[in-house]
Amino acid sequence: MEAFARLYAELDETTKTNGKVEAMARYFAAADPADAAWALFFLSGRKIRQVIGTPRLRIFALEATGLPDWLFGESYDAVGDFAETVALLLPEARDLGLGAWGLGSAMPSPKLQDSSLATWVEERLIPLRNADEATQRAGLLQAWAELDTRERFIWNKLITGGFRVGVSQLLVTRALARVGGVDQNAVAHRLMGEWQPTAAFYTGLLAADTGDADASRPYPFFLASPLEGDPAVTLGDLAAWQVEWKWDGIRAQLVRRAGQTFLWSRGEELITERFPELAASGALLPDGTVIDGEVLPWIGDAVQPFAQLQQRIGRKTLSKKILDEVPVILLAYDLLELNGVDVRAQPLSWRRARLAELIEPELLTTKDTKDTEGFEHASSDLRALRVLRGENSGLPSIRLSPLVEAADWDELALLRGESRARNVEGFMIKRRDSPFRVGRVRGDWWKWKIEPYTIDAVLINAQRGSGKRASLYSDYTFGVWDEAGRLVPFAKAYSGLTDAEIRQVDAFVRRNTVEKFGPVRSVKPELVFELGFEGIQRSTRHKSGVAVRFPRMLRWRTDKKPEDADTLEAVRAMLPAN
Repeated sequence: MEAFARLYAELDETTKTNGKVEAMARYFAAADPADAAWALFFLSGRKIRQVIGTPRLRIFALEATGLPDWLFGESYDAVGDFAETVALLLPEARDLGLGAWGLGSAMPSPKLQDSSLATWVEERLIPLRNADEATQRAGLLQAWAELDTRERFIWNKLITGGFRVGVSQLLVTRALARVGGVDQNAVAHRLMGEWQPTAAFYTGLLAADTGDADASRPYPFFLASPLEGDPAVTLGDLAAWQVEWKWDGIRAQLVRRAGQTFLWSRGEELITERFPELAASGALLPDGTVIDGEVLPWIGDAVQPFAQLQQRIGRKTLSKKILDEVPVILLAYDLLELNGVDVRAQPLSWRRARLAELIEPELLTTKDTKDTEGFEHASSDLRALRVLRGENSGLPSIRLSPLVEAADWDELALLRGESRARNVEGFMIKRRDSPFRVGRVRGDWWKWKIEPYTIDAVLINAQRGSGKRASLYSDYTFGVWDEAGRLVPFAKAYSGLTDAEIRQVDAFVRRNTVEKFGPVRSVKPELVFELGFEGIQRSTRHKSGVAVRFPRMLRWRTDKKPEDADTLEAVRAMLPAN
């Protein structure tokens, strides 16, 4: 625990990428595999669900500190983070006897305490979840008595399920690859999907043999970078690029191995059971096939709004009615594995051609039996794949993403203007000779999105953020004017401002609070912000009657007064006609 707490502090105290990688590499090189496995689990963003509820934790903290509830509340209000507040308020206890906290025995010397992260998690943290209140209290107070302030903070974060640290999985992968001397892509692949934080898993993760992969495991996703400015200047000759529409669905990988089909979301969630029609279609693919694509609601020849897909996502049970009303397809972008061979290093143009052969075998000719890369293709087998049909719509449930053809960038820009009418977000622009990389690597894949919807709205509520913003009011609710001249809550947003602007707004919130509702403060309606969002739909769950996708603050309109903000009528005018 001590070494992991020290690692957290090192990561939290630097913004330098190389410094973070070096800190993690030092930790992994020295850690026992069992400890390293759990550290990896937490650093990669995985969590143990909350072990003890916050109300009960607060009671235990009040007992341990001897503070009145009001003073604890004031301290929490100043610090802004529950785990940190408790860690700071607890008395120095390494030299205390446990009897001082009502546990009835003297504490061993700190040097005799087991500092293994694996032991702390497996033997002391997880068992508390199903324990009775007395056992939870004793276990928690025992732990607090053995840990110093920094370690208590980490322990509290793990208890509440709120542990987060500022490192990406790409940086974690780099550190592991450095320690193990293993190819970074192999490490990234092994970290995808479901795995357990065990010593055996960690040892296998750094094994020299890179040919392993369990049947279900997807590949790391390749992410596009936003394209800003003139593409003719940034990207050069259009002929070097493949252009597709940017669809609004769930990015996913369909994996067919060992006679089984798996569908993984970009968030590494196994979603096969949510989309049985795609699983059925995947069963008709050859073993050793992995396709990258987008799950989309699709009726006839047209994509439907993302809100339709949300009806499928939010249901525990998929009735025949919902399957009939919201049919889906997988729009296939890329081929990552063919005949059990990782083909990500092949040029995109090659992967696209092989993908077309799989999904549209009717386009094959007799010459398409063997290619120069040594992959055998049996036309008869591929032609049989034309039976990839969804039962609900009669249409293929796996479709090839259409390419967008244009003579030049100017013509492409005109087509981009049709995006909203097509229910898409703009273009994906991919270099034809690019490999399928890991993560967001600039240069080969770009997203040229349409401009967002924008409105001017008034700040009406504020709440503290999380992490480094836990002590600042950085999460905001905005309102627009209704027909009666009242501000109606319209959207919540927490991104888009600079740190300096957030501090200014935080000061405003503290000076101009009207009412408090738990962690939320209503404020005088004086500040106006320009909000951007990607989509808008009708909603019976929202007071305004609309819901928006990905709202964020584009700028603080210091030049505008509250009465200059937009109206609900103007917002409703943005709703699609259907």
